[in-house]
Amino acid sequence: MDRPAAKVTHMRYWEWAACGCALVSAVTFAVYGFDKRRAIRGGRRVPERTLHGLELLGGWPGAILGQAAFRHKRRKLRYMLVFLSIVGFHVALWVAWYRLT
Repeated sequence: MDRPAAKVTHMRYWEWAACGCALVSAVTFAVYGFDKRRAIRGGRRVPERTLHGLELLGGWPGAILGQAAFRHKRRKLRYMLVFLSIVGFHVALWVAWYRLT
């Protein structure tokens, strides 16, 4: 027997997760733009550790958009390997969550 209350709660978790990722992605996108501007002007840069931290918190979609829009960080092999690992980790989490529910 299907319990409607459980489905409502389940959907709320998805909504919260999606909203959280959207918020962190917007921040990550903005930080990529800020870092690119600093790179062009020779100012103090955002540490790669900070960028990866934002990606790990769920901002990887914003990072993809920032890399494309600002042409930033795409040529750094080591950076991109860590970034792709973070994306793979998140995709695996979403797939596992989907299969468990």
